Amino acid sequence: MLAAGVLTFTVLSAWVPRMVSYAVGAMLAVAFLHLLPEAFSQAGSVEGLFAATLGGVLAFFLLEKATLWRHRHGNGAAAHAGHEHPGRRSAGLLIVIGDGFHNFVDGVLIAAAFLTDTHLGITATLAIIAHEIPQEIGDFMVLLNSGYSRRTALVLNVLSSLTSLAGGVLGFYALEGMRSATPYVLVVAAASFIYIAVADLIPDLHRAHGTRETLWQITLVATGVATMAVLRAALHSH
Repeated sequence: MLAAGVLTFTVLSAWVPRMVSYAVGAMLAVAFLHLLPEAFSQAGSVEGLFAATLGGVLAFFLLEKATLWRHRHGNGAAAHAGHEHPGRRSAGLLIVIGDGFHNFVDGVLIAAAFLTDTHLGITATLAIIAHEIPQEIGDFMVLLNSGYSRRTALVLNVLSSLTSLAGGVLGFYALEGMRSATPYVLVVAAASFIYIAVADLIPDLHRAHGTRETLWQITLVATGVATMAVLRAALHSH
């Protein structure tokens, strides 16, 4: 988290609007190349996981609707006066919730690895760190682009990351009972990333015009996908 924060707030700070394109690629790649394959490899019922994915997408749609409704009816005049973009704010909230599910599963996986073998646990932890840094950079970019301050973005990401501790503790003491639920938690996390990327971030990218900006977007989306694909290939080669 600290590594992602330092990179976001220093080297990449001037790139926040453009790095949203990177976040789109990274989140879609995490969902389709990591979370969903992992969930389906553990699944007892493929139909059940598809239903859970659909339910996750619809649940995040309803959550965003509720957030937008509350924003417009609770402090609509103030938001209008300040030119605040409620859709972007809700995207930031959803990324924190979705990442919380993802981090919870990471904690369970780390616990399972350590219960199997200490060396495997260390390897799994390092692998998850390598996987999380670029994804967390994407999350920071979405939060900053949503209008959150650096401090708030850091606090929200730290709170989201703490669910990995909960997953680790619960995984250590109740792993056998949790294994059947893990695929469903994975697909809900995947649904959140897919929904945020497709419903909130990609429409925002379409508002930018010009050949130069379009080429930047395509390049950065591809870079986000490539980053996660290379990390997945590297991690699965060991």
